[in-house]
Amino acid sequence: MMLRPLLLAAALMATAAPAFAQASNETIAVPVLRAKVAVTSDVVRIGDVVDNAGTSAQIAIYRAPDLGTTGALPTAQVLSVLRAHQVIGVTTNDIKEVTVTRLARNVEAREILLAVTQALEHRGGLGDAANLSLTFDRELQDLHLDASNTGAIQVAAARYEPRNGRFDVMLEIANENSVAPAKLRFTGLAIETVEVAVLTRSVERADLLKASDIVVERRPKAEVGTDAASRERAVGMQMRRPLHTGQPLHLADLAKPDLVQRDQAVTVIYQTAGIYLTTRGKALDNGTEGDVVSVLNPQSKRTVSGVVTGRGQVTIQVATPTPVYVADTSAIPSPDQAAAPAAGAIDSHPQAPKQE
Repeated sequence: MMLRPLLLAAALMATAAPAFAQASNETIAVPVLRAKVAVTSDVVRIGDVVDNAGTSAQIAIYRAPDLGTTGALPTAQVLSVLRAHQVIGVTTNDIKEVTVTRLARNVEAREILLAVTQALEHRGGLGDAANLSLTFDRELQDLHLDASNTGAIQVAAARYEPRNGRFDVMLEIANENSVAPAKLRFTGLAIETVEVAVLTRSVERADLLKASDIVVERRPKAEVGTDAASRERAVGMQMRRPLHTGQPLHLADLAKPDLVQRDQAVTVIYQTAGIYLTTRGKALDNGTEGDVVSVLNPQSKRTVSGVVTGRGQVTIQVATPTPVYVADTSAIPSPDQAAAPAAGAIDSHPQAPKQE
């Protein structure tokens, strides 16, 4: 009769064995200190610095470092704080300190500059974003936002005042936690610039510009105007007026170089169909390619006009004379000869026969 209770007790013990083993596994999970910690919130919790913290994991014990920065905590100090919250027996694995990094969304200054510039493009009379120069009221620096701000940079509002060049731009970055987006406001001065050829030396009237005389710089469009000369247009051209070092070049400052100078000995080319003659002459005018100048023939003392076609060269196109054809009148009879019939000629109009 005693066997049945014993069997029942054995069955109960067998049933309770797994539960006991599970409970034993939970109780032997030793807390382990972490050497490196990364957090996204503004506080550090026990569960951030210790594995197997159990029910104490959500207790805040430190204020987190600033966004995007890293701090260090001595191990002894961390263990003291843990003991104050009844977390004991922590395995340290000989860790000397715990480093804590506050994760952040890093927004570089160049990203902000690009976003603000694009927001002002073609606004209030401004041109392309690539031609805009911005000066911010506060020095532009990299920004660290909460790591949950994972959205793209968007323009919330943009304003530009052409009268004084002031801008006011509001950017925003969406938050993945569905909270309000981060808003960033920037103000300053915006001007439109253009590329212009600038002199590296002072020049005089009629000087020819070489490649070394010119550099390309960006200058305010309002200062330069609409006829700024490019480097390609300026090299090899001749100055119309003197300018100083650092002054920008305008199209009105430049002229084609004179290929013929006044009082210069030039080659005069007489050219017509099938004929090509050259002689020497003296230029009486300055002239660039295509200009008509006067040339003195030193032998005949006659002055002729020609077109400048090269350096020290004037061409005179001689018109080809139109041929005159004279009709031969020797075979044409005079009026009297035309009226009298030739001797022995046959009358081509026979008379009618006379009646008998």
